Amino acid sequence: MKKSHHDDNVVIGIIKKHIIDFAEDKVLNIDKKDIEQYLFDVKKAVEKDNYRIDRNSRRQDNLNLFWDYVIDEAKAKEIILSLTVMDFSDILKNEHKGYEHENLYVFGKDVILLERDGTEEKTVSLYIKFNKLENCFVIVISFHEQKYPLTYYFR
Repeated sequence: MKKSHHDDNVVIGIIKKHIIDFAEDKVLNIDKKDIEQYLFDVKKAVEKDNYRIDRNSRRQDNLNLFWDYVIDEAKAKEIILSLTVMDFSDILKNEHKGYEHENLYVFGKDVILLERDGTEEKTVSLYIKFNKLENCFVIVISFHEQKYPLTYYFR
C-alpha cells in the first residue's frame, strides 16, 4: 500500500496536537492564594479526621514508609498539618478512568525520621499527593519517600 503525503500531514498534525496539549497541561498558572486556600481546606479536613492515607497493596510505597521508619498515623498527621505553600510542587490530573476531572496536588517535605531497623535518624524527603473531594474528604494518595527530587513552584 502506498503512503500519501496527506497521511503524513495528518499524523504530524495529531502529534503536534498531543505535544501542545501536554505542554499546556504542564504550564501551571497558579496563584499562591489558591494553594494557601487548598492547604487550609486540607488541613481543616485532617484536623477533623476527615481523611485517610491510602495504605493498600496498590500503594506499596506508602506502606514501605511506615515499615522502614518509626512513624505512625499521629506523626503523619503532624507532617501534613506542617505543610506550607512553599512545599507545593505540582497539580496533576487524575488518570483513573472516570475521575479525569479531579486535580491531585503534590507537595514535598523534608522530615527527620528514625530508621526502624537501626538507631539513626535520617532526613527523609517525602512525596505527598492529595485528592480533596467535593465533600471535603481528603485522600492522601501518596505519602512516601520521593523517588526523584521535586521542583517547588514557589521557591
